[in-house]
Order: sequence, then C-alpha cells, then structure tokens
Amino acid sequence: SWCWCQYFVTTGETYRHSSDGNRAALERQAARRPPPGLLAYAEGTPVGWVQVGPRTAYPRLRGNRGLLAVTGEDIDDPEVWAVTCFVVRVGQRRKGVGAALLGAAVGSAREAGARVLEGHPVDVAARPGQRVASAGLYHGAASPFVAAGFTEVGRTSPHRPVMRLELR
Repeated sequence: SWCWCQYFVTTGETYRHSSDGNRAALERQAARRPPPGLLAYAEGTPVGWVQVGPRTAYPRLRGNRGLLAVTGEDIDDPEVWAVTCFVVRVGQRRKGVGAALLGAAVGSAREAGARVLEGHPVDVAARPGQRVASAGLYHGAASPFVAAGFTEVGRTSPHRPVMRLELR
C-alpha cells in the first residue's frame, strides 16, 4: 500500500513511508531496461509481482553486512542478480503465484545475461511454532526457492537463508 518495492533500492532517510513518492519512483524505474520486475496475471487481471534485477541496483543489499559475510567479493558483481520481493494479491495466495513468479524471474535473469540469481527468503521451518504473517513473507518463502533448484549458501539470520541458483 505504500512501499511500491522501494525498500531495497533506497537506504536510510531516502526510504520514506510515502506512497505517492514511492509509486512515482517505481513508475520511473519501470521505464528503464531491464524493467524492475515482472507481473503475474490470472484471466487478464494482475495477481502478483516480483522485483528482480542486478544486485548492484539494490543499495540496501550491497550494504548488508550479513550478506557481505556470506557472498564475499562478488557483492558488486553486476552478473549476480537478486529477487528481492514478492507481492501476491489477497485471494490468490497459496495458488502457486509466487512459484510462477520465481520461475519467470529465473528466466528473465538468464535471458538478461545474469550468471547467478540470488534470493533472501524466509525459512518458515526455522521458526517452529511461529506463524509467519503474509506481510512478513514479502521476500518469499524458502520452499519455492528450493523447489526451483536454488541452494543455500549461508544465512544472514537463523531464519533468513541466502539462496543461489547458477544460471550458466
């Protein structure tokens, strides 16, 4: 309702809870190539979104000390792409929309020449007895990443794996 997938493309004070400013920023980003993400449709209606692009486009990822400890020297490698967030419309969740978006993100990254696609999902299984709200899954859940062939290369916290898929 207000983020418009600006969390990862900003840092510090530039990330505001301003729906109008964030929406305008995403509209400007959508005019660029590669586009900032992909949409999923069901019967002509948009039902989901995934943000995907070169990791170098996401200052919040590049400044993450935990991620730097896991990825090391390739933190600035433009051939490493990242899937940063998913949005699936209420009523469409648990229908495979997120998995379909992830599959499309893999194809898009591969087609654009990415060497690696990386994700930072939530490992729901690492939070036994805790229900994870839908709003807390905007990074995606780990299980679709595993099903898509991603492998865990480390963790930035006990429930946040860094998942990677070699594309070439």
